[in-house]
Amino acid sequence: MATVFPFAGQVLDETPMTLGEGPTFDAATGTAWWFNIVERELHELHFASGRKTVYALPFMGSALAKISDSKQLIASDDGLFLRDTATGVLTLHAELEKDMPGNRSNDGRMHPSGALWIGTMGRKAETGAGSIYHVAKGTVTKLFAEVSIPNSICFSPDGATGYYVDTKVNKLMKVPLDAETGLPSGKAEVLVDSAGIDGGIDGSVCDAEGHIWNARWGMGAVDRYDASGNHIERYLVPAGQTTCPAFIGPDASRLLVTSARENLDDDAIAANPQHGKTFELGIEVKGRFEPLYRL
Repeated sequence: MATVFPFAGQVLDETPMTLGEGPTFDAATGTAWWFNIVERELHELHFASGRKTVYALPFMGSALAKISDSKQLIASDDGLFLRDTATGVLTLHAELEKDMPGNRSNDGRMHPSGALWIGTMGRKAETGAGSIYHVAKGTVTKLFAEVSIPNSICFSPDGATGYYVDTKVNKLMKVPLDAETGLPSGKAEVLVDSAGIDGGIDGSVCDAEGHIWNARWGMGAVDRYDASGNHIERYLVPAGQTTCPAFIGPDASRLLVTSARENLDDDAIAANPQHGKTFELGIEVKGRFEPLYRL
């Protein structure tokens, strides 16, 4: 039985997200980035100054990877784009399900090899409409098909194990990987079976010790699992629809978590105005920074 801890953190950003997702942190600039997917926004928060900037996007972005100080990679419903950080100019890098306009990108994360894993899904979470892809230097390879809501993509520190979930199925999977490429080297198997249990396994990050930190949709919590799938701890968050964590701070020792107001009515939001805000969990963690995407 996991130990449950009350919320001891703070609100990092008061802006309510309809669907906050895809947070990441740039240690070189001390800046956190995340998306408000359905509102087509990219959010930037500079910690030292407290400066907050919101960039309008021409698409639904959902995952971001740093390439260099001047370039980022954004996954979206229109494909994979390079973004100039100084001008915001977007350039198509690779197509992603161009023949499936009913789909959009969702959860994604960088593998230590410099490759991106990115999931897609139907805009209405249609059963089996999405997939999970491996993207390396612009080459897109389908890894897993018939996924409804791809989430929890993350990797062990040595890059030899990958994790992912179809939230509609709610079974966290693990798969052996070629650490040099980030491609599967064996079959996936169930690590955590949460089928029929309250709350959905949403976004995850894997820390320097190989523990998985997972945002539990519908439960207002971040859960910690060890590499064997044991549920060790649950940290409560004052927003029911927690979506994705990210390690932040100069030594990656803090944890940011996004949330959502999607599908909540006015009464639910009035009862808890914290829904959709972005939080810092208020605990010390042994995190690690995301690798760069390699062009």
